[in-house]
Amino acid sequence: RSLLWLEGAQHGATSHSRDRGGTTPQAAAMDIDLLNPDAREERAKHKLKRMIQSPNSFFMDVKCPGCLQITTVYSHAQTVVLCGNCNVMLCQPTGGLARLTEGCSFRRK
Repeated sequence: RSLLWLEGAQHGATSHSRDRGGTTPQAAAMDIDLLNPDAREERAKHKLKRMIQSPNSFFMDVKCPGCLQITTVYSHAQTVVLCGNCNVMLCQPTGGLARLTEGCSFRRK
């Protein structure tokens, strides 16, 4: 007990609240706000480690550069996606996100 009391006395706190007349030690301020995380930090975290779990994938509308037809494409498509009208390749698969061909514009759904 005396060893604990000595360690606590060095840091300005005691092991028992009754030793200081019933007052409780103050809570230490944290470096980060756990209730309001930074949006950039949350986006960089793994999809299961975020405060609210959310997937990294999404659907998008891709506009064909030739005929301007809009096609819905999955962001992590594993096959080549062709335009329905002119058979132009809209995106090609990679290991993760599908790579859009040059000239294609998209919007997230």
